This record gives sequence, C-alpha cells and structure tokens, in this order.
Amino acid sequence: KIPLHTQILVGLLIGTVAGVAAGFFWGGTAAVEWVTNNLARPVGQIFLRLLLMVVVPLVFATLVLGIAGLGDPRRLGSMGIKTLAFFVGSTTVAATLGLVVVNLLRPGDAISGELRATLLDTFAPQASRTVAAAGSDVGINTFLDIIPTNPVTAAAEGNLLAFIVFTIIFAIALMQVPDRYAKPVLEVLDGVARAVMVMIHFAMRLAPIGVAGLAFAVTAQFGLDLIAPMVLYAGAVLIGLIVYQFGLLGLVVKFFGGVNPFTFFRKTRLPLVTAFATASSSATLPMTIDTAEKELGIPREVAGFVLPLGATLNMNGTAFFEAITVVFLAQAFGVPLSLATQALVVVLTVLTAVSAAGIPSGSIPLIVVMLVTVGVPGEAIALIFGVEPILGMARTSTNVTGDLTAALVVARSEGLPLAPETQRGAA
Repeated sequence: KIPLHTQILVGLLIGTVAGVAAGFFWGGTAAVEWVTNNLARPVGQIFLRLLLMVVVPLVFATLVLGIAGLGDPRRLGSMGIKTLAFFVGSTTVAATLGLVVVNLLRPGDAISGELRATLLDTFAPQASRTVAAAGSDVGINTFLDIIPTNPVTAAAEGNLLAFIVFTIIFAIALMQVPDRYAKPVLEVLDGVARAVMVMIHFAMRLAPIGVAGLAFAVTAQFGLDLIAPMVLYAGAVLIGLIVYQFGLLGLVVKFFGGVNPFTFFRKTRLPLVTAFATASSSATLPMTIDTAEKELGIPREVAGFVLPLGATLNMNGTAFFEAITVVFLAQAFGVPLSLATQALVVVLTVLTAVSAAGIPSGSIPLIVVMLVTVGVPGEAIALIFGVEPILGMARTSTNVTGDLTAALVVARSEGLPLAPETQRGAA
C-alpha cells in the first residue's frame, strides 16, 4: 500500500504539473478558469471543510481529556507539576523561536507586490476582512474577548482562543466533580475524540485529490512564481526545527537530564525515525515508551505518565510550525502583524498545539482558524500543502524528541535512577 504522504506528494505533483501546463499554454482562457472554479478549487474546498468541521469537537474533547487525565489538581504531585511546566515552557520556547526565525528570514517577502495583489483578489471575499484586520491592533478588548459569554457562539464565530479558555475552565471544574459523575463524561468525550480521529483519517484519505485540486488552482493562476517563496519557507522551517531539536533540546538533555546528547539521540533513533516516517506521534507512542524504559532507563512510572501526556500536550515541533506558518502567510498576503498580535499568535499556538491530533497533518485545521483570527484568508493554507508532508514528518520527530526529553528531565528532577548504561553515557 502506498503511504499517505507519498500519495499526497503524487497528488501535489500531478496538480502542480497540470496547473503549470494549463497556465502556460491556456492561461487566462475561459476553459482554464472554468476548470479552476468549478472543479479544482471546489475539490480543494471540500477537503478543507472536512478538516475544519472537526476543529471544535477535537479541541474540546482532547483538551478536556488531557487536563482531566492529570487528576485532581490538589492531589497532583511534583511530577505532574514539573511535567506540565516543562510542556508549557518548551512549547512556548518553540513557538517563540518560530517567530524569531520567520521575522529574521521573512520568506513571505519573496512574493512580489503584483503576485500578492493577485493572491488577495483570488481569495476574496476574505481579502476585505484581511485589510480591516491588518489595521487593528490587539488591545484590552481582545483579552476581554477571550472570556466568552457564550462558548457555542465563540465556537461558531471561529473565536478559538475564547473557546479554549472555556474548555480549560470546564476541564478544571470537571476535575472537582466526584468520579461517579465525571467518569461518564470522560468516557463520552473519549468516544468523541476517537470518532473525530476517524473523521480526520477519512478527510486525509481525500488529501491527495484535495491537494491536487488546490495545487492546480494555485499554479494555473500563479505559475512558478510561488516556487522561490515556498522553498525559502520550507528551508526556514527545517532549519529552525533542526536548531530546536538537536540544539536547544540537546542542551536540555545535557544540563537538565545529565545525559550526553550524542548518547541520547543514538539511543532514541528508532522512535525518532519512526516518527519521521509515519508523521504520527500517536502511532509512535508504543515505541517511544519502550525506548524510554529500555534504552534510556527511565522508570516505568515516569515514562507511562509523561509520554502519553506528551503525545497530546507537548507538541514542540507543531508549535514551531504553526507560529512560523501563520506569520509566513501573513507576510505573503501583506498583513502586518504587530508585536502584540504576534504575542497572541504565540498564545494561540501553545494552546492549539495541545489540540493538534497526533496524526499526519493534524494541525492543519487549527492553523486555518488561527489565520482567520489574525486576518489572513483561511484559503491561504493552500500555499503550504505542497511542502507540508515533509515538514509534517520533520516536526513529528521534533515532537517525539520533546516528549522523551521531558520524561528524562522529570525522572532526573525526581531523583530517580536511570539504567546504568545510560548513566555511563552521561558526561
């Protein structure tokens, strides 16, 4: 069976070649315009809508299950507090690094003013809202708006941050409810989460066709003008992920985990390669736990607690990818983001990374909502589908590295012994 990421790449190639050929030989003709507007773009839109429809149930179910799974906060031990602190801290650092990289390299600026204007025209009617949003800054009302008066309305209007705040408050409240009442709710939400995963898998089966349609629609109109900016964007993401995974996390392993980084990466190469190949943290989790216990010598109680939570809550690579993608597309569409707005991007990224399904392309629906939040047309996500599969593989490997690092650091901070072989690798 052909792997999904290979199918997506094939769909991308077919759509791109067909689009470039159509634009080169018959560009501007009624026939190409008809095919684009009545076949290619609608197919891509169906794919995007299938992803968007699961955002609200995905965020609610996974976030409540993740938080409630920690138990009563009053009974949380030091291990739980340290784990959460590491998750939040490392994800925030990753998102911030994404902003630094994209603001330094500014790959979106490689798109010419003429092409940018065409992009805005193409993605109308959202373009007018983009201009309006670009002129507004983030003030006190923005922070008041994160407390929703009606969470259903917030979800319907795409106010993801407000809905996440409600979800967090609900999860904390549920933790205070006696088990006999809370358990049925969690069982229902577990069923919801599983059903949503099935829906996402179904949507991703259509990804090759949807990506082909999106690629055709973009390249038939813009030709090869987008190639250079996309190469710069992909390069920025990959360079940043390498720096974070092997540089920053390597330093954390050395100074907080007490293990030589070379030893750490040598012992964890199997789950990291598996994560890269499958682009799925969830699929890699059994191997991640086994490696943590047998290769790194992390005690079972730590590995069994930190790593399953990490597969849901600790999405370092995803946070980096989301932050850099949102700002890149804002640059591409000429939407200036103030410092305050970019700070909001970090907050949204940290919170939404928690809700990104641990499956290939699980963060795409959340990025679309974030784009709309900061005033960028949601359809802009079409621009990154060409390079998303390889970037998804890379960021998943970073996610798993972050999980293993967290387990190692928590075990060390609890004063628990590691396997003698790992200790001999410490330096």
